[in-house]
Amino acid sequence: MSEGLAYFKEVYGAVPEWVVKMHEYRPDALDHYTSLRSAIMEDGLLSRKEKDLLLVGINAARCYERSMVYHTKGAIDGGATIPELIEYLLVAYRHGGLESMQTGIKAVKYARSLNGLPEGQVPYGVCNEHILSYFISILDEEDAWFVSNILKAPEELCNDLLLVRGVVSAKMKFLLMVGIYSSGLQGTEAGKWMEKARANGATEGELAEVGLICLLTAGIPAWFEVSDSLREGGH
Repeated sequence: MSEGLAYFKEVYGAVPEWVVKMHEYRPDALDHYTSLRSAIMEDGLLSRKEKDLLLVGINAARCYERSMVYHTKGAIDGGATIPELIEYLLVAYRHGGLESMQTGIKAVKYARSLNGLPEGQVPYGVCNEHILSYFISILDEEDAWFVSNILKAPEELCNDLLLVRGVVSAKMKFLLMVGIYSSGLQGTEAGKWMEKARANGATEGELAEVGLICLLTAGIPAWFEVSDSLREGGH
């Protein structure tokens, strides 16, 4: 087995079909991509777990289930908890609305299966309240307080209180918003969120790492959008 195929088997537990086809048609391209992905996703200023969680949120926001599910496995393998995962998905709602939340349920179901847990009673309704109630039903009482408070005041889904409370730090939530807008090639909005992330403790190096993981999921134009608002010299 080539190094590229072996790398993805280790990451995902099986070699995805898209990797097999890249190896079939351009094994040299797969080797270069594998090297790039490995470098970007390794522990750095942001941990690998944090990068996978950010990519779960980014892809839920843009309703791209395939990539979201891949990175859900990476996040869980890296030690992410269900409460953390749910908070990243709630932040994604700010951009993608109800459709993002519905996509996010699939990440939660998959994460629970990876942990050997049942899915729980998955809601058939299409409203936010049903989805929030589902999240509460699969969480321990100690972990459910954040979602329970939002269920009582759903307007919090659309204001900044969501970003500064919970088990996930405000810095990581603001970095997720940077990633969402950068992957959507909305550089002006990404720049505004970069300022908010800085105000909550994010460094230029961490912002750059968000830009690089966006490159993996949305291509080099996503890096363009982040780099426009990075400060020269990393300050």
